[in-house]
Amino acid sequence: MKKVAYDDYYKKPNYFGNPYPGLIAFFANFHLKGSILDLGCGQGRDSLSIGELGYKVIGIDHSTVGINQLNKEAKKRNIDVEGIIGNVYEFPITNDIDFVLLDSLLHFYKNDFKKETEFVNKILTELREGGVFVNCILKGDAREKTLKKIIKESPYEWETLTDAYTEYSEADAEYHLLAVKKKKKH
Repeated sequence: MKKVAYDDYYKKPNYFGNPYPGLIAFFANFHLKGSILDLGCGQGRDSLSIGELGYKVIGIDHSTVGINQLNKEAKKRNIDVEGIIGNVYEFPITNDIDFVLLDSLLHFYKNDFKKETEFVNKILTELREGGVFVNCILKGDAREKTLKKIIKESPYEWETLTDAYTEYSEADAEYHLLAVKKKKKH
């Protein structure tokens, strides 16, 4: 595989630190343990912690270094977590996926707006009925409104499971955690 910028960052173990407490609390308190597709999983900070809660997790990232670290750690912990090297924008969401997780992947900056909007629409379309889309995004009114608008304008009905903020002391920032469950087509 070709080298990517994050390969250098991931030379440092646990480069991004621990997962957001609110994200882990959401999955710890969710009534069903299912399969999660963690798109942009990096070294697996979310995948590994969620896997320890009893979920089956498939992490996708373009960094060979990050995926190798994730797989090594999952094997060491003996949890049902698998990292796959791939393009998150093109990875198919199959019917056996219960949750799609994006953590700090979306920013909706001007240069990425179209690509990220199309990406979210792809996820919302491919996610099976009853599936849950979980997104963590840096707190910001414009970003949050953009994401909610994309969801609202999709041709599906959505049930909001959580719409909250979670502090992240490692980055001295707050993140918006939004989880919505796909109900049916309008």
